[in-house]
Amino acid sequence: MTEKTILRALKGEILPTPPIWMMRQAGRFLPEYRTTRAQAGDFLSLCYTSDLAAEVTLQPIRRFGFDAAIVFADILLLPQALGPKLWFAEGEGPRMETTTTPDQVRALRPIDEIHETLAPVYETVRILSRELPRETTLIGFAGAPWTVATYMIAGRGSKDQGAAHVLKAADRATFTAIIDTLTDATVEYLSAQVMAGAEVVKLFDSWAGSLKGADFEDFAVKPSQRIIAELKARHPGLPIIAFPREAGEGYIGFAEKTGADCVALDNSVTPEWAVEHVQKDGCVQGNLSPDHMVTGGEALVRETRRVVDAFRGGPHIFNLGHGITPDGKPENVQLMIDTVRGA
Repeated sequence: MTEKTILRALKGEILPTPPIWMMRQAGRFLPEYRTTRAQAGDFLSLCYTSDLAAEVTLQPIRRFGFDAAIVFADILLLPQALGPKLWFAEGEGPRMETTTTPDQVRALRPIDEIHETLAPVYETVRILSRELPRETTLIGFAGAPWTVATYMIAGRGSKDQGAAHVLKAADRATFTAIIDTLTDATVEYLSAQVMAGAEVVKLFDSWAGSLKGADFEDFAVKPSQRIIAELKARHPGLPIIAFPREAGEGYIGFAEKTGADCVALDNSVTPEWAVEHVQKDGCVQGNLSPDHMVTGGEALVRETRRVVDAFRGGPHIFNLGHGITPDGKPENVQLMIDTVRGA
């Protein structure tokens, strides 16, 4: 069997047509997802009911034929497995019991105990490894430590990650202990996904852009470096994608510093800039604006072609610069895919 296209790109091969998948491709923009979500009852129940989580992972593969499926889960399942309570407020997003003091850090569950809580995620991966088409790559994922820590510290998402920055400045030892715990736990979580059947893993550092200067090195680069090195030691040849969203100049050299096989790019940088500064080091993923999944039309076709053409000279996986939003339209997703594949 010919090796899967995404695995070829991750090894540095330049393909005539880039493989394609889409962040949040299993989600609220699909009517079949909304039906399954209603069947589950709530978001966390959907994440922890393996057959339903596998079903929503498969839905965009059946509909669009993407080259990869990413297991349906949430980045906050891992900190929940460490002990803090997690719930989702309807229309408002995640809420989490906060972790901000040395005593609370010490009270976190031992890392070797997280697998009991996360077992349904591993079962979802096993189901998908059996049921996905043979040509489709299975991607596992986790949130990067900094991004997950911002939710643990604030108890919710925020635009500026202010609570995490305050703790980092006021009590760096406690903040660092949270990062270190998450780094170790992330290794265990992703390793278990690989053992269950994930062929690639991705680290989502959605809030990396708010780390500046030495903090970016200490809390975005170094934790990713530790995670990637340990995973590759345990699973030789495992391809790893890193996504330090809105890193800007921090994208430069990120793959070399961390050992990532591919750097995913948000759409705040242009493809042309990324070719010059990032793709020269290896595979890149991205970076069409998710807005085009809402607006469609000629602008979608034009910008999709621009991304494909810009990255044509090096290894490239086509994707959005961030996840598709709930108001994205399936017909625009299909238009994007047809444009990438030259239909």
